[in-house]
Amino acid sequence: MKDWAVILGASSGIGAECALRLAKKGINIYGVYLRKKNHHIEELKNQLSKHDIEVIYKKANASKEELRTNIIAELKNLGDIRVKFFIHSIAFGTLKRMIDTNDALNQKNIEMTLDVMCNNFIYWSQDLFNNSLFKKGSHILSMTSAGGRKNWQNYGAVSMAKAGIESATRQLSIELAEHGIAVNAIQAGVTDTEALRKIPGSDNMIKNAISLNPHKRLTTTSDIGDFIELLSQYESSWMTGNIIRLDGGEDITG
Repeated sequence: MKDWAVILGASSGIGAECALRLAKKGINIYGVYLRKKNHHIEELKNQLSKHDIEVIYKKANASKEELRTNIIAELKNLGDIRVKFFIHSIAFGTLKRMIDTNDALNQKNIEMTLDVMCNNFIYWSQDLFNNSLFKKGSHILSMTSAGGRKNWQNYGAVSMAKAGIESATRQLSIELAEHGIAVNAIQAGVTDTEALRKIPGSDNMIKNAISLNPHKRLTTTSDIGDFIELLSQYESSWMTGNIIRLDGGEDITG
């Protein structure tokens, strides 16, 4: 039986770092991405392939049911496999104020943000489980942030999505425990990624994070990768239902 990692948002930032670390541990990679240029994806695939693993990258909107169904079918056709990791690392939502006379969040903005950054985490987990791709020792990981319970300017819809995915993580952990499948959320500290730079006021967030963090620096994607690498050896589901802070102590001082 071959182990695979299915990573949504696998082309950059934390998702790409997870792919690199798991490939290093001999886990095959199925990455889903949306916006990166072909040359960037080919470079990343070449990097991963150096570890003598199978690599598939699919350009797809992870929120589309038909595309999700097609990817699940492709995974089943790979033979006797286990999805050792399912990592939901999508950072794509509408950044607007809730109250604004010019350009406030509307229904479409909110529903899209919740669907992309929260709801499809559930749908993917359901489909992977129902198709017997998860097995004992599998890990499901969502990505959250302090914004799940803190609020920043223009972050309202994303904050709702983060709170929602934390709730879904806890619920899935209860329901999947009897199957030996662990479900946890990773709360990274402020990390200087493309997604962060899209948040209005991100420069101030970076300055404040460095000031508050006991390590006096930002979280890096490598910090998350270090933990993922450790988790690749963990077959138990006893650590489940957690929000795991990988932030150098930033959240407890903020």
